[in-house]
Amino acid sequence: MKRLIALLALVLALPLAAPVLGQDTMPPAPYAYQQLEDPALEAKAQELMFTLRCLKCQSQSIADSDAPMAGDMRHQVRTRIAAGEDPEAIRAWLVSRYGDYVSYKPHLSSSTWPLFAIPVIVVLVAGFAIVRRMRARK
Repeated sequence: MKRLIALLALVLALPLAAPVLGQDTMPPAPYAYQQLEDPALEAKAQELMFTLRCLKCQSQSIADSDAPMAGDMRHQVRTRIAAGEDPEAIRAWLVSRYGDYVSYKPHLSSSTWPLFAIPVIVVLVAGFAIVRRMRARK
């Protein structure tokens, strides 16, 4: 009977162990935490990394994040910079791979136009309301 209870407890505990099995067990990519040897190339990489958002963190840049995914993204940026690729081409590649959310500097497109239009509309409506209220007081 004790064996049956122990087996039942083990079977019931297995679903709780699933998140542990999903942990990252791979070592970080080589350039995740290692800077490029050329200071000029590293400066270009750092500048780009501060404009890219970590997808797992609370809107931290990949330069600031300790998440494994951010490390992989830093590795990609440094590898591509070292290969002579243009930072804007790297940004475009990351945006095509992960979507507009990855960039702190989104480009105007059919999916990002509200980011640019809504603040302008809010300012215009607020200005209209203020002017109208001031006219009503006079």
